[in-house]
Amino acid sequence: MRTLGLIGLMLALAIVGFSMKKQLAAVAPAPGITAPAGDGSAPNVRAQSQQIQQQIKQQLDATMSQPRPMPDDN
Repeated sequence: MRTLGLIGLMLALAIVGFSMKKQLAAVAPAPGITAPAGDGSAPNVRAQSQQIQQQIKQQLDATMSQPRPMPDDN
């Protein structure tokens, strides 16, 4: 009875491993395809990232400066 459970567990593990390998192979980029090094997008991405960080910081500061509503003690 235990061996049947062990065989079933190993079979399920093999099926999951095979399906993960198949999905990861479909998602992974081809090894010969790489992004060009000098396309100039790095400064744009960095500036955009900094802008998003500043916007989030401003939103958090605005939210934290608002007073919390106090519950009624009735």
